[in-house]
Amino acid sequence: MLDKLFQKSNQILKLQDYKYKRYFYHTINFDDKMVGILGSRGVGKTTVIIQYLNSLDIPKHKKLYFSADSIITSSASLYDIADEFSKSGGEVLAIDEIHKYKDFEKELKEIYDFLDLKVIFSGSSALQLEHKKADLSRRAVLYRVKGLSFREFLELKLDMKFKSYTLEDILENHIDIADEITNKIKPFEYFKEYLQCGYFPYYFENNETYSIKLEETVNTVIESDLPIIFNIEPQSIQKLKQLVSLICSSKPYQLNITNLSKKIGINRNTLYQYIHYLTMGNIFNSLKAKTKGDNIFSKPQKLYLNNPNLSYSYCSSNEIGTIREQFFLNMLSQKCDVAYPKIGDFLINEKYTFEVGGKDKGFGQIKNVTDSYVVADDIEIGFGNKLPLWLFGFLY
Repeated sequence: MLDKLFQKSNQILKLQDYKYKRYFYHTINFDDKMVGILGSRGVGKTTVIIQYLNSLDIPKHKKLYFSADSIITSSASLYDIADEFSKSGGEVLAIDEIHKYKDFEKELKEIYDFLDLKVIFSGSSALQLEHKKADLSRRAVLYRVKGLSFREFLELKLDMKFKSYTLEDILENHIDIADEITNKIKPFEYFKEYLQCGYFPYYFENNETYSIKLEETVNTVIESDLPIIFNIEPQSIQKLKQLVSLICSSKPYQLNITNLSKKIGINRNTLYQYIHYLTMGNIFNSLKAKTKGDNIFSKPQKLYLNNPNLSYSYCSSNEIGTIREQFFLNMLSQKCDVAYPKIGDFLINEKYTFEVGGKDKGFGQIKNVTDSYVVADDIEIGFGNKLPLWLFGFLY
């Protein structure tokens, strides 16, 4: 069996030679003994694993890549494969789609404890290893990754390089940063394209089939990934899809739990669970007020589809205000703590209050709030505490 795995692994490593490295490639410490890369389908987890394996200056027989749902591996346990690989001189083992393998936590724990191997695995964004009985989270260093930022989209589209900035960089120096970027490009020449279809890297493989692939991505998450991870019954899958459709037709701030429950035919607690599942699967993005602990049975103040691409693909009509807030929340939630404030649209890191709107958006609602900012669409360069929306696409 190991011979077949090596043959398949070498084919994959040879054929898939990706040049562009996403932001998270440079944030991962590959020196750790066990690394987990979790994220939505299509964000580039497999690509990063292959890029890392191809960067290793070691003989081919010392590195092995396979997918946990491969037919080749179905007759043996992960531990048995790893043990045989280790005995044959293996050093680096990469396992894709780890959530497809039942009780993978226990076997990864044993591989970590008993074998002299470096392990890299990828899995669905919905995985919550810290809650698993094997307590794998104390052994594996986990990285949660998102789709393309506006910055990365521009790099891929234009074959140019752009710096990323911290939130504090942008708040303090947004005029200089925006001026530097707009001297190179006109952001609004590309921003709408990004919002509509630029979140997943496979857009650059074939932009004409992007909407089809996006729908396949969502269907696979709902029909396969979430049922495996959360033990969802088959009859609930259609209700999850119905919930996605209903969120399309309602404004984020008009979330009515009672009405939604009745329309789908489920009770309130089940609806909260569904929202949690779809949020973990990166189909939804929920915004809650800051409270102690994180109870899945607490009502989100606002509920969005995860990113604007989903809205443009699934919703018959789109409010530009919702699209702006989706983009802002999606970009900020990668590195910041985001909550619903008492005043304004977003509270970031329990300090900064943001109001998001069009170019004429003023400070009326937040004028008496300290550390408050207006984020405006349709402006290239801001002034004072008024910043351009597109610039938050340069946070990663």
